[in-house]
Parts: sequence; C-alpha cells; structure tokens
Amino acid sequence: MPRVKSNVVRLKRKKQIMKAARGAYGARSKLWRPAKETVERGWRYAYRDRRNRKRDFRRLWITRINAAARMNDLSYSAFMNGLRKAGIEVDRKILADLAVRDEAAFAALANAARSALA
Repeated sequence: MPRVKSNVVRLKRKKQIMKAARGAYGARSKLWRPAKETVERGWRYAYRDRRNRKRDFRRLWITRINAAARMNDLSYSAFMNGLRKAGIEVDRKILADLAVRDEAAFAALANAARSALA
C-alpha cells in the first residue's frame, strides 16, 4: 500500500492555526511552532475561563444581593432562606439586577422574606 501524505487536511489545519494566531506578537504569529503553541495555550485558557466566568458572576451576584439585603436589615442567608420559605423562586442573577436597578421591588421581596421568617 502506498504512503499517503495528508497534505490538504494538514494545510487546512495549519491555515486555521495561523489565522487564529494573527494577533500574536512576532514569531508567535509568523512561525508554525510558536503559533501553534500560542493558539493551543489560548484555547486552554478560553476553556478554563468559560467555566470561571460562571463562578465569578455568581460571586458578584451574591455580593450585590448581600449588600442590598443588609440595606433592608437582613443578612444574605436570612434573605435567601426567607424567600425560599415564602415560596418565591427568583434566581440570583435577577435578584442582583433588582438590587441594582429597582430598589423598591427588592425591598418588597425583602419584606416578603422577613414576614416568611417570622
């Protein structure tokens, strides 16, 4: 059986990598091996940080909810527990948005949570 070089596939893959490395500095965008290393490292960071972004946003939302809950004389844990007992199912993203943009609506939720705890 004759040896086959995967020339078309190899060149397509190389073109994809070199295109992805266009913004890199110096040899990292011009030469094959540094470009390949740079792009693969970037893809690893992108994969990792897509997961970290979810973690970071959840932390931000909790911080905002806690600050707004304390302005309404509740701790974060008491506020969330009160909402759960009141049967109010609102996720943290929406609660954080209410805390920043609509303080009156958040205060109403805080009152509902407080009454459910009592």
